[in-house]
Amino acid sequence: MNRLFFRFFVLVTLSITVAAFVIYFAISRLFGDPLDDIARRQAAAEIFLLEQYVDKAPADEWLVRLNKVREVSRANLELVPLARARNAVPAHGQAALERGDVVLDAAHKAFFRRVDLAGDRYIGSADEVIHAQNLPIDVGLALEMEALRYAIVALALLIPIALWSRAHWRGLQSLSAVADEFGAGKLSARAKVKPSASIYPLAERINHMAGRIEGLVESQANLLHSVSHELRTPIARLEFALELLRAKAPDGSLEPRIAAMEADLAELNALVGELLGMAKMGARETVARAPFDLALALRDCANSTPGSEPAGSAPAAANRKLHTDIDAALGMIEGDQRLLMRAVSNLLRNAEKYAKSRIILRARRDGSGVEIVVDDDGPGIPDMERDRIFEPFYRLDRSRDRATGGFGLGLSIARKAVELHGGTILADQSALGGARFVIALPAGGLVLRT
Repeated sequence: MNRLFFRFFVLVTLSITVAAFVIYFAISRLFGDPLDDIARRQAAAEIFLLEQYVDKAPADEWLVRLNKVREVSRANLELVPLARARNAVPAHGQAALERGDVVLDAAHKAFFRRVDLAGDRYIGSADEVIHAQNLPIDVGLALEMEALRYAIVALALLIPIALWSRAHWRGLQSLSAVADEFGAGKLSARAKVKPSASIYPLAERINHMAGRIEGLVESQANLLHSVSHELRTPIARLEFALELLRAKAPDGSLEPRIAAMEADLAELNALVGELLGMAKMGARETVARAPFDLALALRDCANSTPGSEPAGSAPAAANRKLHTDIDAALGMIEGDQRLLMRAVSNLLRNAEKYAKSRIILRARRDGSGVEIVVDDDGPGIPDMERDRIFEPFYRLDRSRDRATGGFGLGLSIARKAVELHGGTILADQSALGGARFVIALPAGGLVLRT
């Protein structure tokens, strides 16, 4: 936002500068050089004496008065041939010289003017020109005056623009903060702008959009929560009916069918539990933070996963395939331990389903935060699918499908839990040949302690 307004002010300043040059050249083209006007005012005393004192004298006294002016004036007045004056005067002043006007040469602090057009003053006066030098003309002062004039005009324009832009900048900063909060999951964030503000209509539209989105998300979460709860009752009834059916067939003839139906009910019950978890997770905007030992929590999480073994030890059984490499210097962090460990547990259970013989859980701490990595040696995840696997109910078409169990909600829940702590989670290729999941918890989002 600051960069936007910096560019705006640079553009305005450049526009005013270009406009000043355009105005200067346009006025010079139409009305003459403004510097000549300033120089004419500075040489007004000598011009006045020449026009009002010397030229008013009779023909026989003209040279006498010119000599008197030479005595009292600091300027050097001399008579030069007309041909010499024509060579010294620039092209744009030739016509004025021929008319008998005063032609200023501000750069050399001088002016030219013909003595007489008809030769009445004295013999040969029609072929001579008065050349006044060392006039009190200060071009530097003239340039400073012009610069000051344009600076005043620029300030007169920039100050109102700055005040107007500041009001817009503050309003846009408020909208930017609301957008950041809304994007971070705080769906109740709204822009508070005065009705008199110029961006008030935009803020109202953004608030209306945010309200619609919040309402849709809440409706979806409420529907998901309600449906999940409503499914609990028929599931309980079916479980009770299966028990009754088992009691009606004591010979065990229906046991295979009953076991298959119970497996389906258990799967449905697990799905309802996952749906409830998703609904609760989606309704949360913040987490309750409390300090806990991250290394100890990760070890407990790994020990609760089937097939775990300490780092560096040999597998004691064929089903033991989880290795841990957790840095003891992780220290304490502040966050929701249950949510974070559920995210890690979901990643470990996901790896447990697809790994061939080995899973590694690593955790490291550096200046940027904490990194938790889960590697497996399974079939891996195609590049095109690595972003989509975190979507709810999304499963891969080949090796990672429903036949291996799960409903496509575990990774989605893990991502939501990590994002609530200000972290990120991504999928990549593992050095073991399978999938790698990386959880990055930034130091700015968590209070890290040794």
